Amino acid sequence: MKSLKYILAVGLVSCGMVTVLNSCSDVLDEQPRSQFDPTFFTTETGIEGGLTALYAHLRYIYGNGYYLNICETGTDEYTYAQSADGNFKDADLSGAGKLDASTSRSDVLWGQAFSNINTASGVIENGEAAGINSSLLAEAYFFRAFDYFLLVQTFGGVPLDLGAGEMKFNTSPVRVSTRNTVAEVYTKAIFPDLEKAVADLPENPRLTGTATKNLARLFLAKAYLTYAWWLENPNNIPTYPECQRNSGEASSYYQKAYDTAMQAINNPGPYKLQNTFYDVNLAQNDRNSEIMLYADHDENEKYGNGGTGYGWGSGGSPENFAYWMTSWNYGNLVAVGSTGGNINPISREAVQALGRPWTRMAAIADNFMEGGAWEDAVKAIDSRYDATFTLRYHTNFDKAGKPDTYVEGANGMHVGPGEIFFSFVDEKTAKDIDWSANGGGVGAGSLPGRSDFVVSVSNISRYKYPINWKIGMYRTDNGSGLGSPNGGSPRPFNIAKFSELYLIGAEAAVKLGKNADARKLVNVLRERAGKMTFSQNDNVEVSIDHSAEMLAATPQTITIDYILDERQREFWGEGYRWFDLVRTQTWAQKASTYHIAGSGAADRELSEFKRTITPELYLRPIPQGQLDGLEMTDDEKQAYQNPAYR
Repeated sequence: MKSLKYILAVGLVSCGMVTVLNSCSDVLDEQPRSQFDPTFFTTETGIEGGLTALYAHLRYIYGNGYYLNICETGTDEYTYAQSADGNFKDADLSGAGKLDASTSRSDVLWGQAFSNINTASGVIENGEAAGINSSLLAEAYFFRAFDYFLLVQTFGGVPLDLGAGEMKFNTSPVRVSTRNTVAEVYTKAIFPDLEKAVADLPENPRLTGTATKNLARLFLAKAYLTYAWWLENPNNIPTYPECQRNSGEASSYYQKAYDTAMQAINNPGPYKLQNTFYDVNLAQNDRNSEIMLYADHDENEKYGNGGTGYGWGSGGSPENFAYWMTSWNYGNLVAVGSTGGNINPISREAVQALGRPWTRMAAIADNFMEGGAWEDAVKAIDSRYDATFTLRYHTNFDKAGKPDTYVEGANGMHVGPGEIFFSFVDEKTAKDIDWSANGGGVGAGSLPGRSDFVVSVSNISRYKYPINWKIGMYRTDNGSGLGSPNGGSPRPFNIAKFSELYLIGAEAAVKLGKNADARKLVNVLRERAGKMTFSQNDNVEVSIDHSAEMLAATPQTITIDYILDERQREFWGEGYRWFDLVRTQTWAQKASTYHIAGSGAADRELSEFKRTITPELYLRPIPQGQLDGLEMTDDEKQAYQNPAYR
């Protein structure tokens, strides 16, 4: 953890893998650069270098598995899994660990954001003085607001003065700090910077993946929405530093959120929804028109990844290793092969449905049962279920070089290469499971006439649970083998999607009493979710249209609870959930109780777990490393920390 002198006030702005733009190319051409000084920002080349550093910094947050953990574990989506260490047990808040200033992995964000805010300020101040084009500088305004928005949602009020004055570029190390209030961070930093970005950014990206007017609108709409909830404060969640908030102003910000989201939807520029939900997250379709911002990675370019990207990954930034965390150890499945010995029917493979298993984050069973976002009625018609989870596991023993022509599956049936050996099935189907099969070495059952061993989604355990397919890895160099499944993913990690504008608009509409507008916006995504042209679990083209049924199933009255369910179905496991529950002040309501089976291979009986989620925990702790770097009295350090963690 960096100390404060490197985070809040930086003389030579250290950016790790800092990069420079190539004006002759339409993509970011990255070269290593260790640091900037102020004179570097007085030329267009220097400004471009600073901007590219801001894009590069995204890799140190997004795709980091420990940051994904703090955004998901402890919510109603994920709990700690069988192989979890303290990073995950601490975040769960269920008594298995303790979340405090030394254990919270929100340090990933704190450790990156301030140096990049300072870089953005350096670009803005020096670029304006040098007469750099306003559309170029608008990218720095966007990123300064982007980082402050993440910080204020996570920690509450944070410093606007990094040592040289509020919102000023700092060049002198400082080891004292004062936190501004939440209201000040929004009104002095986030809103002005995003409004400036909306005004000055181009409609179309300057280069592939760079910021645009509509990207800034998305974050401005979301910031208005989040601030409106904070002002309204319906469940009396405390803020820090303490300050007054005028709930009467909330309605105007809900209106601003709605208007901004609708302006973005009605003026999409280069963005549009993909035809099916499967298309949004398919690795071969990365960087598609629905993705507005991503932390980029590249299969072949070493500097583009900032890490190894192949072989055995380091398990650290800037690699994209988040997908490891949500993958159970399917490689422990065993079967009798055609040659008579036990083999692994499914080995680690560098494909989106599998990848490297770490078994750190387990999906919670409640989501897949009656009343959950993925209850059986939803599974039957909503394509997002198939395009979110790896539910069926196809053999690859042939790619592993095994001489066997088949393995023995359920009911004594043969399962050949590429066929399904293990499946998660819905609750209705699970009623017919014969558990005496005890199959696959994981206590799986069998169903009449089926060769695959099965486990019900209502029997999810800390050992085995559906993999998050959306963020899975993908390589083009596997050949006829398993490829390199143990490295960081060379895929970009998606951060912002055009689809979220519909749900931001719908949420604001609910708060404004505009039910018809909320329902219309929700139904745009639900209608798409009913259409399916490819089943990733069956690996086959299909032609299915449940869109009419999806629209008919939309409730007449849209509530915040329903919006949160829809956000789960659109953005499951992508790092949105903690922010969504904290914004809407529903974290305790949604996540205080959950059910999951144990950590044994054959465990399937659900147990109930309780979490202690008090109002004070709606803010994460200021990292201990930050406090240790302060040259302030113990009382001042204690006052700097959020109250729940003193």
